Amino acid sequence: MNFDVDYSLALVTDRTLMSTNTLEEAVEQGILGGCTMIQLREKAVSSQEFYRLAQAVREITKRHAVPLIINDRTDIAMAVNAEGVHIGQDDLPVPVVRGLIGRNKLLGVSVTTEAQAVRAEAEGADYLGVGAMFATGTKTDADLVPMEELDRIREAVTIPVVVIGGISRKTAKLFAGSGIAGFAVVSDILMQKDIEGAARELAGLFHAEIKSAPK
Repeated sequence: MNFDVDYSLALVTDRTLMSTNTLEEAVEQGILGGCTMIQLREKAVSSQEFYRLAQAVREITKRHAVPLIINDRTDIAMAVNAEGVHIGQDDLPVPVVRGLIGRNKLLGVSVTTEAQAVRAEAEGADYLGVGAMFATGTKTDADLVPMEELDRIREAVTIPVVVIGGISRKTAKLFAGSGIAGFAVVSDILMQKDIEGAARELAGLFHAEIKSAPK
């Protein structure tokens, strides 16, 4: 990568949850509140619609100099020149995606175990998304990751670790001292009437409670 990345607060999109009329509004409000990364996640739309949404969101992230990460779809990420791709365990293998996007794009990988984390780093991941940490309505089939496993993952890898799954203003403080690089949040930002305010609270919590805590 040829740019520094702030992983502290990633907004992961879900248009079924947002309080705004458009995704573009939600993304811009999130960024104004302190979101440092946008992860565009669309599982139930056509490729053409996903591309259109990605183009629209890309204009906003470019204007605010915030990285845009595309979930699962390497082709969409390349088509809109996003800063990176985030993949799961059932998507294309990490080395294949790395070969497609090159070294100057971000590659995030979702993991639930230490073994998956170590393999992802060895194969070329830039950062890890660990979770679901808590039960969440956005991914009802997700396996929960115990805090002890998060600790093992953090000890086993050198790349940044971002936690996802039920991360909210209520659960955020539980990660003090964990050494994580950031939160990935869906509903506790998108569902709020004041998206900007919710993002600002979460960003503040990370810097006050997590980043400043001893590891």
